[in-house]
Amino acid sequence: MPEELVILSGKGGTGKTSLTAAFAVLAETAVVADCDVDAADLHLLLAPDTERREQFFSGHEAVIDQSICQQCGVCHDVCRFDAVRIEMDAAGKLSYYIDPISCEGCGVCVRLCPDGAIDFPESHCGEWMVSRTRCGPMVHARLGIAAENSGKLVSIVRREARAVAEAEGRNLLIVDGPPGIGCPAIATLTGATKVLVVTEPTVSGEYDLARILSLANHFGLPVALCVNKWDINPGMTEQIEQMARDGGVLVAGRIPYDPGVTAAQVGMRTIVETDCSSGESVRQLWQTVQSFA
Repeated sequence: MPEELVILSGKGGTGKTSLTAAFAVLAETAVVADCDVDAADLHLLLAPDTERREQFFSGHEAVIDQSICQQCGVCHDVCRFDAVRIEMDAAGKLSYYIDPISCEGCGVCVRLCPDGAIDFPESHCGEWMVSRTRCGPMVHARLGIAAENSGKLVSIVRREARAVAEAEGRNLLIVDGPPGIGCPAIATLTGATKVLVVTEPTVSGEYDLARILSLANHFGLPVALCVNKWDINPGMTEQIEQMARDGGVLVAGRIPYDPGVTAAQVGMRTIVETDCSSGESVRQLWQTVQSFA
């Protein structure tokens, strides 16, 4: 099994995707997985060419068959999510339909409909892809608008990324994880080898860091910390790093604020592919992350 480095953050916008892309370039022989399926954007930096595309189905959604429905109203009465709506045509005839945004897929209306008029097909929630980038294979996904089950889609992305790594003899999987501590983050962490948490020197950054460290510790994983844009608040950076050390977390490095990062992103390049002043800090961080366990 390949080693699996997961890059996480307690909140969005800390720079984990930028670091993931830079690490992928520096590693050269890794497989990259974008597990931030709710708002995937790693492809913006790595410009993947899709080689395989698969649809993602998960959960169910109720649909009323109007040719069978007798307008008895049972489905409307039992739905606890107000997903069953009523319409009246110009002739005054009632019809019932399911609002797909409100439907939670519980299936109560399907079971209790006396006429068997409600279908319960599997929901199409998005897609996942296996692609090729300038620094190797990439597995990524796109969750549909208002779609759920992102944790399940994360698990599929990781499974397929491992399969690609094993098939091509690559011994490292670099995972861009989702922000926060919810189901997608949990699905990203399970089975990982080690974790790099990226934070920023703010009060909210410190608070969210404590939450993600607690989650990683629950799984007993070795954790390292990187403070991005550390020089905008050196005092808070010191406070955050001390909190990490007190919790047995390796402080792996700091990255200074660098306006050149935005310019690199606009050009669809990573930090280490340009003359960004922060590039050397990222390279040093990569060396540290490779060696800790």
